[in-house]
Amino acid sequence: MDNKKELRKEFSHLRADIRDKVSKDIDITERLLAEEKIEEADNILLYASFGSEVDTYLLIDKLIEMGKNVALPKCGSGRSMTFHLIGSVADLHEGMYRIPEPDSALPQPVITEKTVCIIPGLAFTEEGGRLGYGGGYYDEFISENPGIITIALAYEELIVQQLPLMKHDLMVDLIVTEERTVLCNG
Repeated sequence: MDNKKELRKEFSHLRADIRDKVSKDIDITERLLAEEKIEEADNILLYASFGSEVDTYLLIDKLIEMGKNVALPKCGSGRSMTFHLIGSVADLHEGMYRIPEPDSALPQPVITEKTVCIIPGLAFTEEGGRLGYGGGYYDEFISENPGIITIALAYEELIVQQLPLMKHDLMVDLIVTEERTVLCNG
């Protein structure tokens, strides 16, 4: 586990030092919006970007403009996480870990086989391996909703050859970077 902790620190620094983020974020957003899975999705479960993550605020606005059901997570105790539908980013307020989240009174989407979950992470492998933040919230949520389509947004520099993965670690179906879309074997 110490190895993952060190890697998290290393990838956080690497991501913070990436140049031309605004232009890369726009490229990632455009590439994701052109993705067939997004066009066909009934619900899109997304997160509010924080720190040096790929900016999701433009994406949230665009998806809502497209008429998509957009839901963001609210974290609870014991790795529990629920998603709540929002009408705009104005529905978000500072929550657990100081990350913007919706009010728990907002309705929850009905998860279907067309629901897409955009998953945060620090680094990924082309096979869909993911180094998350260590909380286990997404691992738990996806294990409870195994049919959900999972997509990660990442800068090209954070696609690596290998990561120390455990059996319970979440694998993503697709990774969208500023340069390409990776269909994962995971």
